[in-house]
Amino acid sequence: MNLVIAFIISLVMTVISTPIMMVIAVKLDIVDRPTEDRKIHKKAMPYLGGIAIAIGFFSGFLYLHPFMPSTWAFVIGALLLIITGVIDDKISLSPRLKLMIQIIAAVIVTVYGVKITSLQLPHFGYIQLGWFSYPLTILWIVGLTNAMNLIDGLDGLASGVSSIALGALLVMGILNYQTLAISLSVMLLGGTLGFLFFNVHPAKIFMGDAGSMFIGYIIAVISILGLFKSITFFSVIIPIVVLAVPIFDTSFAIIRRALKHQKLSAPDKGHLHHCLMELGFSHGTTVYIIFLISLFFGIAGVIFSRSILWGSIIILLAGTVMIRFSMEMFTSFHSKKPLVNAVKRLVLQHSKSKG
Repeated sequence: MNLVIAFIISLVMTVISTPIMMVIAVKLDIVDRPTEDRKIHKKAMPYLGGIAIAIGFFSGFLYLHPFMPSTWAFVIGALLLIITGVIDDKISLSPRLKLMIQIIAAVIVTVYGVKITSLQLPHFGYIQLGWFSYPLTILWIVGLTNAMNLIDGLDGLASGVSSIALGALLVMGILNYQTLAISLSVMLLGGTLGFLFFNVHPAKIFMGDAGSMFIGYIIAVISILGLFKSITFFSVIIPIVVLAVPIFDTSFAIIRRALKHQKLSAPDKGHLHHCLMELGFSHGTTVYIIFLISLFFGIAGVIFSRSILWGSIIILLAGTVMIRFSMEMFTSFHSKKPLVNAVKRLVLQHSKSKG
């Protein structure tokens, strides 16, 4: 019952806070103006939606007050990213400075108890990671923080994908009796769903870097507390599967920019959602396609957590589909929409054969 109340508190507080943040963002001129490099929207949009999500989350947190290792370190890391995100939304900080602050936030929460300490490998038993647990955990937290930031490119995309991932993490937390992971998932899910009311296409407000980094940070912590703590070799794969869309999209972005000899922080229109829109899909349809992909991987992650054999088969199929899909996207992106033309030809042929 307490979890339900915490979810409602988080949801309601986010819904109440979001319109207020819209007004504040406009008055302080913290808005996202369209540019040619990667922006999709055509007019200036207020930021600070992430603050509303954080208000909702911490409202539920104060009510539920879940026990966790070094709560103050967890909160400080979150607040550090929120403040950094707000400043970046206002004056655009350098990518290097943002990365340094993300690392600091990850170090704070890792040093004070949230870390991957050991691993169980088949036929080898438990392996204590020792000092290697620190860089591994920091890399995971920073990686997910940036992954969620990079996928925030369309109305409702980041909030929707994160909600689906949180739903999967919540189910796995329940199945594995991970009380803390359940509590954090419920509170953040209330925030992301509450914000989604204002962020679906056409969006009234964006979450901004403050929101995307905050969500990525919390999800990284949840995955460590709820999945890595099961300390099996296969548990390492589960959060990667659940968060496959932002992780794969970020990985492809790094590879793409490296091949083009660009800075890793350089903006472009090569992300999954850009490619789908280049294929001719509408803004809304693109978002729903990515939602379906995210849902597929979320379900695969849940099944994988319950059955190693069937989970392995699903992961293999999911990986194959994802690789094939990505190849189609990038091929189509650079060859004037052949996939769309092929689909149109098939539709026309089908229509003629019926006629």
